[in-house]
Amino acid sequence: MKPLSPAQRQFLKGLAHPLQAVVMIGNQGLTAAVHKEIGRALAAHELIKIKAATDDADTRRAWMEEICATGGAAPVQQIGKILVVYRPAEPPVITLPK
Repeated sequence: MKPLSPAQRQFLKGLAHPLQAVVMIGNQGLTAAVHKEIGRALAAHELIKIKAATDDADTRRAWMEEICATGGAAPVQQIGKILVVYRPAEPPVITLPK
């Protein structure tokens, strides 16, 4: 997926604010089952929050990169242990600003 513009990222942050985390990355890390669940959640919602159960910021950053690379998603933001990612559905439900 092509990178999001700052305006698009800001728009998605606003939409993500009231959302609850739908996927949790537990002590086992980013397993195949977690990747599969993230794919299902993105297909259903386009914009999701993921909660990471690690205190290591570098690990969370690496997980965000891996999720986006393998799932064809775009990173929206990372605040503490919460990762927000976006992948448009076919057809897109969320209309992004230009």
